Amino acid sequence: MRYFVKTDSIVRKIWGKSDTILFIFAGASAEFALNKAVDWLYFTGKLPADPLGRLFSTVAYARSIVFSNYVEAIEAIEKITQIHATVEKNRGAKIPDWAYRDVLFMLIDYSIRSFEVLERELTKAEKEEVFDVFYRVGEHMGIASLPLTYTDWQKMRQGHLKENLEFSSFTGHLYQQYRKHLGMVRFQLLKQVQKLVVPEKVSELLDLGQLPLLLPVLYVYKLIRMVRLEQILKNAILPQEYKMQVADLDVPMGKSFSTAK
Repeated sequence: MRYFVKTDSIVRKIWGKSDTILFIFAGASAEFALNKAVDWLYFTGKLPADPLGRLFSTVAYARSIVFSNYVEAIEAIEKITQIHATVEKNRGAKIPDWAYRDVLFMLIDYSIRSFEVLERELTKAEKEEVFDVFYRVGEHMGIASLPLTYTDWQKMRQGHLKENLEFSSFTGHLYQQYRKHLGMVRFQLLKQVQKLVVPEKVSELLDLGQLPLLLPVLYVYKLIRMVRLEQILKNAILPQEYKMQVADLDVPMGKSFSTAK
């Protein structure tokens, strides 16, 4: 069986753990709010209306690519492309190429950052493997002017962070929605996780501060995971309606699934 992502890939390890995925989307939720093209996410109304639901729908597509066979992964990428094309048609405008690249760059960056915060430092070869997987996703989507190497991506990523982010009215409104849907305690936890994973530019624009209060808790959490009690902690901090969906995010290394299920 041919797969889009090798069964022993570090990408499967990163995207096969619920806590890593939650950290990825904590970081992405911060940067999404600052992106100059965030108005596109407001056009459909789905993100501000249900930010957590949007998270899980995005995860579903990412998992279809990472854990399915090659044919089904390509079908998932084509479906993502079709969804964007429909939004563009309905709005009568085209999503900028740099906005597509920004989303792809977030997935690369926060995959690496989140794994390193929760697990260990990745090797250069592993980082290049993360880049390669999402580069191929972007290539199949027809995204223009993609960097060809991990080194090129690092340079372009810094340029995008400098040029494509701003604190706007959308930023403030989206954070109000995060707070509304999470509640105050979980919202503060979200911001602490964001401090741990976002680039300095993002932290500065959102005024997240320097030293995360969550850092000592993170060390305790790692100890809890060693004795397999982490689900108890997740149940304490996650909204009731999403606990089962988060539990389903854990995928054993080497396992695959069909998007047809």
